[in-house]
Amino acid sequence: MKWYHDSKISIIWAILRIWLGIQWLEAGFHKLTGGFDASGFLKDALAKTAGENPAVQGWYASFISHFALPNVDVFNVLVPWGEMLVGLGLILGLATIPALLAGAFMNLNFMLAGTTSTNPILYTVAMILLFTGSASYVWGLDHLAVPAVKKYFQKQHKPQPGKGAAH
Repeated sequence: MKWYHDSKISIIWAILRIWLGIQWLEAGFHKLTGGFDASGFLKDALAKTAGENPAVQGWYASFISHFALPNVDVFNVLVPWGEMLVGLGLILGLATIPALLAGAFMNLNFMLAGTTSTNPILYTVAMILLFTGSASYVWGLDHLAVPAVKKYFQKQHKPQPGKGAAH
C-alpha cells in the first residue's frame, strides 16, 4: 500500500476535499444569488492581451472572443451551476474524481483568462487529491457508490446462458 492510501492519511485528504468543496460551493452560491454575468469577466480578460507580457495569450483571447462571448448566456448558467455541483460532489465525496477534474478545469480556465486570486491554490489542491486517487474519497459516499456501480456493470456485462456467440 502506498503511504498516501493509509487510513490515517486519508482523513487529511477528506479534510482537504471538503475544504475545496466548500470553496466551490460558496463561489457558485454567490454567483447564483448575485446576478452573475460572465461578460464583464470575459471582456476584462480580453483587455489583458496587450503589452509585452500579456496575462492572456492570443489563442485563449481568440477562444473568448469567438466562442465564450457569443455564448455568454450559456456560460452564465454553466459556471455557477458547475461550481455548485463541484462543491457538492467534493463535500459529499460523491463523483469525487469527476468533480476534481471539473474544478481543476475551471481553475485552469480562470487562470488562462488572467485571474490569479485563489485559483492556483484550488488547482494545486485538486491536483494533489487527483494524485491520491481513491484515497481522496475513503471518507465519502464514493466509498460506497463506486463498488456498487462496478458490481452493477459487471453483472450487466456477464454473458447470459444461450446468448453467446454462434456455434
